This record gives sequence, C-alpha cells and structure tokens, in this order.
Amino acid sequence: MSDITISRFWDTFINKSIRYGIKPESVRWYVRHAEQYIQAHPELKLAQHKALTIETYLKSKGRKSSLKDWQFRQIVTALQILFVELVKTSWVNSFNWQYWKDSVRELPPTHATVARDYVTTALPDKSNPQATPGNKSEDSLLTQFQTAFPKEHQRLIAEIRIRYYSIRTEQAYQLWIARFIRFSQFNDLLDINADNITQYLEYLVIKRGVASSTQTQALSALVFFYRHVLGHESLELGKFAFSKKPRRLPVVLSRDEVKRLLAVMNHATALLMANLLYGCGMRLMECVRLRIQDIDFDYHQILIRNAKGGKDRVVPLPQRLVTTLHAQIETTRETHREDLAHGLGDVYLPDALARKYPTAAKEFKWQYVFPSSKVSADPRSNAVRRHHIHENNLQKHVKEAANKADLNKKVNCHTLRHSFATHLLESGYDIRTVQELLGHADVSTTMIYTHVLNKPGITVTSPLDTLPPG
Repeated sequence: MSDITISRFWDTFINKSIRYGIKPESVRWYVRHAEQYIQAHPELKLAQHKALTIETYLKSKGRKSSLKDWQFRQIVTALQILFVELVKTSWVNSFNWQYWKDSVRELPPTHATVARDYVTTALPDKSNPQATPGNKSEDSLLTQFQTAFPKEHQRLIAEIRIRYYSIRTEQAYQLWIARFIRFSQFNDLLDINADNITQYLEYLVIKRGVASSTQTQALSALVFFYRHVLGHESLELGKFAFSKKPRRLPVVLSRDEVKRLLAVMNHATALLMANLLYGCGMRLMECVRLRIQDIDFDYHQILIRNAKGGKDRVVPLPQRLVTTLHAQIETTRETHREDLAHGLGDVYLPDALARKYPTAAKEFKWQYVFPSSKVSADPRSNAVRRHHIHENNLQKHVKEAANKADLNKKVNCHTLRHSFATHLLESGYDIRTVQELLGHADVSTTMIYTHVLNKPGITVTSPLDTLPPG
C-alpha cells in the first residue's frame, strides 16, 4: 500500500475508535496494539486472517503475566475495531469478542478465593499499591488497628482461623472491631466492657440506621473479640435497641421466566454458568470455582467442595448440559496443554493442599472449569498461575439478560438458586432433600421457600372472582 493509503487506513481506525467511546488521548495505544498484531503476521493479508489467528494471538498475550487485564482488554478492543470496522470479513460478527474481554479480569489479592493465602496479617506495604487494594478508608482503619494493637490483631486472626471461619468472616470481623475501637477511642483494650459494646450497637441502629443483619454481624464480631481475644468468659449486654428485621421473601422466577432469561443470553460461557446456577442450585462462587475433577459424568453429579460452612455436597448434573460441559472442559484442556508447552500450567491451590500435593498444581484435574483468559502472578511468590474467571462477569451478564427478557423483578445470580429450590418443592420433592441439595445447615433456612409456595391465588379464591357476572 502507498503511504497515502496507509495514512487513510489509520485515520479511519482512529475515527472508528473514538466512535467506540475511546478517549482521543488513549487512541494511540489502540493504534499501537493493532500495529503490533499486524507486524506479528507479516505473511498474511488482513483479509486472510481467521478467527483461529486471533485466538492464537490472544492466547499468547494471555500467557504474559506482566500484561495487566486492562491492557489485554485494550488489545481485544483494538482487534475488534480493526476487523469489524475496517476489514469486515465474514466471521467477525460471530467471533466472541466479549468473552475475551470478560474472562481476563484478574483476581485481586483480597478476593475470597485467594485472600487467606495472599493477604498476610502484616501491615500493608505502602510502596506496593497492590498490597493494599480495596476501600481506602477501610484500609486506613485496619492499619490503625494493626498499628495500635498488633498482639490483639494477630490473636484475632489466629482465633478465627483455628475455627475455620471463612475469609469473608475474617475480613468482616477485623473491620467491625476496627470501627468499634475508633468509635470508642480506646487507648487500652482492657477498658472494653459491656456498656461500650451496647453503646456502639445502639449507635449503629439510631445514628447509622443499619439493617438487622448488619447489627447482628457487628455484635458477633465484638462478642468474639471480647471472649476469645481479650479472654472474658461472660458478657452480659443487657437491653439495647435492636434493628428491626423485616420479613423478606426471596425473588423467584417462574419456569417461563427462567426460560426467557436463558434464551437471551448470547455469551456462551455465561449461559453455561447460568444454567448451572439454576440447574444445580449453586451459589455464584461455587460455580466459578468448579474444578475439572468436580464434574462426574458417569454418575451424573457435581461435587461442590468447601462450600459455605466448609462443607462438601453433591448436586445433580443436568443431562442437557453434558455435551456443553464436555466442550468447555476440552477447551480448558487445550488451554492447559498450551500453558504446559510454554512452561506454565500452574493453578492456584490453597497452601495446605499445595504442601500436601506439591505437583498437583500442574495436573489437569485441578484446573478450573472456567479459567481466565490470562495468567497472573502470585503477589507473594511471583509464581505465574491461571485463576478462574471473575464472578462479576457472570453477574453482569445475568442482569443484562434480565433487562433484555423484560423481567420486571430484581434478578441476580442468587435468584436462579432461589428458583431452583422453589421449583423442586413445586415438583413435590421433600424439604429435607432440597435442604441437602442447597447445603443448608438448618432446615429452617430452607423453609423460606415454602412461604413462596403459599400463594393466595392458589389456596384462596379472591372474593372478586365470586361476584356475579354483569
């Protein structure tokens, strides 16, 4: 091509990029990504490129741990503009551009999957911004707590972990105790008494207007700290203002609404995961954390490991998902083979498992069923691993699908779990069976779905319908 033709080509690319919502000052990076792609394929004209050419290129980029997830998304968008807007070959509209953008998001060190191993109890390293992710005000609170009372903070972590509480509980307890200390302005934690705790709990309700569950969580954290860290056996709080707990019924979709929701999901991976949420009653994180060995095709079941409460359970594998799941696993297998060929292939394992099975991290059976498109580096050891995709991607697709399907309900991923339980009860399954499938420790938790089934329209005839016609 002549210089004038090349210049016009890139002028068009720049104009199309701006129409994609890219800021003018950032367009040069997208131009650079497109140029690098073209330079990587000197033997091919752009019209000769296929979907496999782009997939191979993106996979090679995804194996670079130094490349940030936002940089990877820039590359995907640059190639999308290049081929959809300029080259316009036949396959570009069926290429899953959104998948490559969505599945690349990295798990931060505070993510529930890795936080217990990645985040230590040491003070945040101010020289490393990745060491202190999250809300800045919360980070500041925790830093004050750790600095002022290091022994008590370490003891709190130890007491939580010997009881195998979840990382989310650990994070929440630390924050509640840090907030309480700031509110009470303690210089010595031995000064804490029941009156201080009562005063703070009432402040949360009267001044902050917190929900009942929030106040209960704060109470649990403070009682735990008072008893297990400070060593006080008894705690008589007396009377204090409780936040009222409203009776909330779960949002449930009808079978027709579930069908409409799934029908408009055009993202193949998100559709498969949404089917698993509804078809198996999984929680969101249980789905994204599935590993290859958890899928048992012979017995038509899926093993949910280390679920809420640290328990395992078995759920049925829907027959209509067998073929799709096989295809997903084969895609993951191919990615893993390529990773191994490039000296990679590790997957995250909790420290205890990693020590017990030192070679397991490279075995295929331990790989995530839904892996990220990009590898990332362990913030402690710099070991390069491929994590599971970030759960926010599925949340986004479910909400978008609910809008497309014109569902006038507050729909999220957990709604599919609620719908699973309700539809089983509607089909005549007993409450204990549903309790086991959901993994509820107490049947009273499962009983909430029986209230959903107590529909006045079914058991009671409205007096309006009994009026004489005319």
